[in-house]
Amino acid sequence: MAEKKRDYVWLECSSCGERNYRTEKNLRKTDKLELRKYCPRERKHTIHKESRKK
Repeated sequence: MAEKKRDYVWLECSSCGERNYRTEKNLRKTDKLELRKYCPRERKHTIHKESRKK
């Protein structure tokens, strides 16, 4: 059976802390994912950082 190479991670808004997006990430990559996405709570684009679902 093939080994798992991708995993789901949540993108959390850096200013309000709300988890707004879920995306796939390559497991071989070691650095944390960081994207500019729209935050509906703040109504503007902010930096969203990777966080694992607890």
